Amino acid sequence: MDVVSFARGVPAPECLPVDELADCAKAAIERDGKAVLSYGPGGGYGPLREWIAARHGVEPTRVVVTSGSLQGFVFLAEQLVTPGTRVLVEAPTYDRPLKILRRLGAEIVGLPMDDDGLQPEALEKALATGPKPAFLYTIATFQNPSGRTLSSERRRRVVEIARTRELFVLEDDPYGLVRYEGDSPATLFELEGGVNVAYGSSFSKTIAPGVRVGYFVLPADLAAKIEALAVSTYISPPFLAQATVHEFVRRGNFGPNLERVIGLLRLRRDAMLEALERHAPADAEWSRPEGGYFVWVDLGREAPSLAATEAAGVTFVPGKDFFADGRSGGNSMRLAFSFVSPNEIAEGVARLAPLLVGAAAPASAV
Repeated sequence: MDVVSFARGVPAPECLPVDELADCAKAAIERDGKAVLSYGPGGGYGPLREWIAARHGVEPTRVVVTSGSLQGFVFLAEQLVTPGTRVLVEAPTYDRPLKILRRLGAEIVGLPMDDDGLQPEALEKALATGPKPAFLYTIATFQNPSGRTLSSERRRRVVEIARTRELFVLEDDPYGLVRYEGDSPATLFELEGGVNVAYGSSFSKTIAPGVRVGYFVLPADLAAKIEALAVSTYISPPFLAQATVHEFVRRGNFGPNLERVIGLLRLRRDAMLEALERHAPADAEWSRPEGGYFVWVDLGREAPSLAATEAAGVTFVPGKDFFADGRSGGNSMRLAFSFVSPNEIAEGVARLAPLLVGAAAPASAV
């Protein structure tokens, strides 16, 4: 029996514009091969930096193009975090930054969320006690892992707090353009003006993850430091990949491809929500994202073990992996719908459902 994987937060193969990217890579070499096949500036391929800068209304020197946005997070954290430094994150949050921050010795403080995203009162409470944090890390739109989106009202409140408390905020936004319904709220970066808020994104969800092209929009002094760190780490970025992405957007492919991807993934989101409505136990609750890759399920009992679900032919990522304290999230699951087909989603949830009903009750707190 083939395992249906709800663990992979990656686009389905049919989302990838293979032929277009192949042609763009060829054109990039033919047009600018002597530059893209050699060493160059640590901040990234110049024409792509300019395109990103224009998109966000900043100078190109504030843009650093990285090998995926997670690499940019590593560079940023290494600049701002030393052992014992406080960093505020959402609870739950993306597990990879948690691992990076733990490696750097950060004191990670998780802030509670609800269906409207991060709770601003929890942010204010965290800032009122203890040393000033190095930054707040937030995925405000279609959050990984919960699929939740910070409401417009709360966005304005977080921006106000950032301004008044001079709190540095890193807004990670890889999913924001992958919207299936509803109106797009202004980003924190747009609302705040980019003084206290840095913005990170990636072409992994809008073009292809394998190109490994992400970027950050930062204050100029911090951008210069990270560019220098990039040079000292790998001498020169992979310009061919970045030039391929630039050729793709230069040709006007970005918007039409994004619409195509949204159509493919909307079917999967709908299939996941429909399957949960049909099969999930009555006491289960789940997010209903307007975009992105993930649905977050909260159960009235301990989530089943991976060993049990894999034996039944389905896998997922346990909720515990997304909490800084390593204890919370035992009743929760992240289900990624982006990689598997609608039919596989229906089958996978049907396989999973009996285990959700029969899972053990949560142990009493000690």
